[in-house]
Amino acid sequence: MTLRLPLAALASLATITLAAAPGVALAAEKTVSFEVGGEKVVGTMNLPDGVDNPPVILLLHGFTGSRDELEIPAVKEGIFARAARMWAENGIASLRIDFRNSGDSDGDFADTTVARQVEDGLAALDFLAASGEVDDERMALVGWSMGGTVGATVAGRTEHDLDAVALWAPGSNLAAAMTFVLGPDTMKAGFASSGEAVKVTLPWGAEIALKPGFFETLYLVDPVAEIAEYDEPLFVAVGTKDDVVFPQPASGQVLLDYHDGEEELFVRPMDHVFNAFAGTEMVDELIGATGAFISKHLD
Repeated sequence: MTLRLPLAALASLATITLAAAPGVALAAEKTVSFEVGGEKVVGTMNLPDGVDNPPVILLLHGFTGSRDELEIPAVKEGIFARAARMWAENGIASLRIDFRNSGDSDGDFADTTVARQVEDGLAALDFLAASGEVDDERMALVGWSMGGTVGATVAGRTEHDLDAVALWAPGSNLAAAMTFVLGPDTMKAGFASSGEAVKVTLPWGAEIALKPGFFETLYLVDPVAEIAEYDEPLFVAVGTKDDVVFPQPASGQVLLDYHDGEEELFVRPMDHVFNAFAGTEMVDELIGATGAFISKHLD
């Protein structure tokens, strides 16, 4: 998701810790970190085996998610972790990050705002460009759900040339989507709070707390306007069974309508998590289609 706030995020390279690689082609999977506003952002970088200066994809997770993303029950593997592995097997590196206030990165979840996530996404591209391990002239971005909204904003604002952007089930009207997810009473309570975190139980049972800053930034976000600033290839994936971001495919199509450049709308009979609870078939089709679209447009 995106917002119109001043961004002053400068990425500084920090500790890089080698991690055991679970996949055959992931000989150089690493845990990495960099700083944004004095706080640490943690990520996992996958480098394809035997490929010098590979192209790279930045992955941005969704609301309440983390860098590996939702675990597919049938294979016990996160959707983003699976995508990174599959793309590495095809010679493409990736970096998946935990936004600040999520996962292993610094901060409490209650302090989450879309502005902070946009800062993290922009800083992650700076980190990749300065890393010396990937080709900074062949970079792409993938964002899912709220991460898709953040991704649209990052694409419109970054100074780096992105060869392709893929948005999976992106929120094109963030305030409306979050009103549906959180409920109108929670939204009203968030705005009425004088600074205290508002507690809420999400539709899937998770209990979280959010401070007023989160609610306020929802109305400063316009991913449709942001993506209009990006004129390179755009891939938007939506599901006709999505009951979180809807109606579909209209909610995805509007981003393409305001984007000027080569594009593809990927529509399938899938839910917001790409039918992951039914197995890997739809997830793998999406990962494959995304990888093919990005590969086609890498300079």
